[in-house]
Amino acid sequence: MTTVLIADDQPLQRFGFRMLLESQDDMTVVGEAANGAEATRMTAELRPDVVLMDVRMPGLDGIEATRRIVAGGGRTRVLILTTFDLDEYAYSGLRAGASGFLVKDAQPEELLSGIRAVATGDAVVAPSLTRRLLDAYVHHLPAATQPSPSGTLDPRLTTLTDRETEILRVMGQGWTNTEIAERLHLAESTVKTHVGRILAKTGSRDRVQAVILAYETKLVG
Repeated sequence: MTTVLIADDQPLQRFGFRMLLESQDDMTVVGEAANGAEATRMTAELRPDVVLMDVRMPGLDGIEATRRIVAGGGRTRVLILTTFDLDEYAYSGLRAGASGFLVKDAQPEELLSGIRAVATGDAVVAPSLTRRLLDAYVHHLPAATQPSPSGTLDPRLTTLTDRETEILRVMGQGWTNTEIAERLHLAESTVKTHVGRILAKTGSRDRVQAVILAYETKLVG
């Protein structure tokens, strides 16, 4: 059973999400929060598998709430909800440690599959949206994360093999595991193994964070 905390300042929106989630045999809503402060407190108390996090809420917003939840070191993962005209918020949310983002007008089955994927440790970002999002906002990266001088390898990449570096680069270009397997003539199971090693070696929380790393280090861009 996947436990979910809904964080949204609109009561009708929370009601709609609750009705959808509780119609599923494998999900249960353990609580509702109307702002980021409540979401942070209730996550610490209830330890849900997933927090469905709105961005724009009064007081503490969803970005800062995500940052605090992730910093707490628990197993809870955050799925950001945003709209197409708020891509910058989504990017900030991913930087804060969210495991993915979906648009609020997503189909119900997309939301449900997204929650299930996040709960099992996967990242939920459509490759095309990842590329568009990071293309638009990579220039907002703090100075501390700018790439190393020309000719030197970023220290976060030094432990990667040539193949792993190649796979990280195409991950940053929005390729799925299936596409990587087909285009690089590898078994999909081999690709999954490489991706797992890339995450472990670079200290990336999930695939989304690895893609951000690819942009930060100018593997893509």
